[in-house]
Amino acid sequence: MASLPLEEKLLCAICLELYREAVTLPCGHNFCRACIADHWSRQEVDCPQCRTPFAQRPALHKNGALCDVVETLRAAEWPVAAGEPGPGPTSAARCPRHGRALELYCRTEKQCICCACTVDQCQGHQRVLPAAERKERQKQLEEQLEENWRQSVQTEEKLQELQQKSNEIQDSAHILAQAVSNKVTVLLRVLETQRDTALQNIEQEKTASLAQAGVVMQGLQTHLEHLAQHIQQIQELQSCPDDLNFLQRSLLLIPPEPLAPVPSLKWDEDSDQLNKLKRTLDQICQLLLKDEIGAVSLGDAEPGLKEHREPKTNSLEPIPRPVCSLRKKLSQNYRNLTFDPSTANHYFHLSDQDQRVKHGFKSQHIPQPGRFQLWQVLCAQGFEAGKHYWEVKVSDHSVTLGVTYPGLTWQKQLTQTDNIGRNPCSWGLRVQEKGYEAWHNGEAQQLPGKPGNLFGMELDLPLGRLSFYSLEPRAQLLHVFNTFFTQPLYPVFWLCEGRTITLCHLPGAKPYSGPQGEVLSPS
Repeated sequence: MASLPLEEKLLCAICLELYREAVTLPCGHNFCRACIADHWSRQEVDCPQCRTPFAQRPALHKNGALCDVVETLRAAEWPVAAGEPGPGPTSAARCPRHGRALELYCRTEKQCICCACTVDQCQGHQRVLPAAERKERQKQLEEQLEENWRQSVQTEEKLQELQQKSNEIQDSAHILAQAVSNKVTVLLRVLETQRDTALQNIEQEKTASLAQAGVVMQGLQTHLEHLAQHIQQIQELQSCPDDLNFLQRSLLLIPPEPLAPVPSLKWDEDSDQLNKLKRTLDQICQLLLKDEIGAVSLGDAEPGLKEHREPKTNSLEPIPRPVCSLRKKLSQNYRNLTFDPSTANHYFHLSDQDQRVKHGFKSQHIPQPGRFQLWQVLCAQGFEAGKHYWEVKVSDHSVTLGVTYPGLTWQKQLTQTDNIGRNPCSWGLRVQEKGYEAWHNGEAQQLPGKPGNLFGMELDLPLGRLSFYSLEPRAQLLHVFNTFFTQPLYPVFWLCEGRTITLCHLPGAKPYSGPQGEVLSPS
């Protein structure tokens, strides 16, 4: 027992066993060569004992004197002589059948045995040394540990995806509920029942989706806890110095079940019931708000008052000076826009700092994904909240002004040259030679009036309203779309060959920033 203090001083600080080929670091501490090499392969290059960092991995030199002392101690503690057990299980472990020391492991019976067992009960069985069996079992446990880590990473990723989807559902539900609430609030008190019904349906859909997400997340969390417990058990077992105890405890380890497939969350903001309600409210808004908007807008205009343009100081097109109270009011939310070159049709030529686009007769770019095959171009700025107004100057008729969700297809369909207003995700005003056409969801409405060259567009997202104005020779309302906007909107334009569209800029107009302060752009 007097050798115990000495033995404690000869233990590697990493594996907590007697040194195996001891090597010395520049800081003076000693470790097993294999232990310190394994430590550096997974950690920073430093001393595990005093944490001294090394700029480069130092050369490992064998500590000969220390190795001789360790070998001497091993020879004194575990002598290999006749009648004495060799290195292996502790002398206290005895065979329950013969009372002899346990020296072998029977793979057939899955237990440790003595030499006498090989003659009687375990004759013909597959037998190995405990150290060999431990090495094989430890390899299996390392594979299971690696699998557990892999499943842990997958589970974490699934949890993050579900959390992100839950946040998106909450945001989408909030936007839809706010849109419904704002739309119905404008109407008369008799429509409150419709509003309550819509909000209740949205809340039910959100509750059901989030409840499903909660159940799935709870299952993933439980699976993650089981994996963590199993990982901890394996790590504790790997640090066990006794082979017999290691083997007996390893048999009790039960790995967790594999990760079950994670179901996708059910959430549909465009359900049949909600779409039916939206169409009903759109029709009601068109009937009730059309006269109100027309009277106010046309009443604010001042017919006969001539417009005056500011002197042109550069090549950019300045916005004409507002000449009536309506236009002054609209200009309070004025946005200076620019075209997005990455979306322009390859026949389009952009100039004046991307404020002017012309449809030429020769290709300007190489057609590529993301660029419209149709004769169209998007603006670089998009809007997802608030009120906004901008003005556009066109060189002639045969152009379309509109707005769209980000998902507007850029591919050409048959002989079609534009798709603004031909689908549920875009709204447009076609300027023709003898009048106008308002397009949405593939339906066109003929509008009277002599086409001009200067137009204004007002987007009121809280109210769900898109208005088109003709500004020459006087400001007048052309058409209003009343609908639910549930996604960010981007101005979009179509123009025929030889036509030019210019985005008018108002000096001092502030660019629109999103809720977090960043200037929005197409995704």
